[in-house]
Amino acid sequence: MQDSNLVYSTDFGRIEQEKEAKTVEVKLFKDGFIRIERQTKGRKGKGVMLVIGIDPEKYDIKKLAKTIKSKMGQGGAVKDNVIEIQGDDREKLKSILENSNFKVKLAGG
Repeated sequence: MQDSNLVYSTDFGRIEQEKEAKTVEVKLFKDGFIRIERQTKGRKGKGVMLVIGIDPEKYDIKKLAKTIKSKMGQGGAVKDNVIEIQGDDREKLKSILENSNFKVKLAGG
């Protein structure tokens, strides 16, 4: 196979391109707290809460995000080891994280 742009072949089916491992720097805080920030920039006025500072080596961020979303009854996503939860109920999110044994601080507006 010399053609590096090959995406599909009748012999092999879908060919996955090798992607370079993308390393994402995780923002960890020295005080051991995780932060809940509110963000509306670039979201057409819709607010989201960002959970920042969770160590991906200690915790399964996707599993934690799924738990948070189900308890909050909100949608959300995980992007670059940051959990994004739709809405603006930071106090409820803080209590959910504190019940999961995290030290939490509210940050930003």
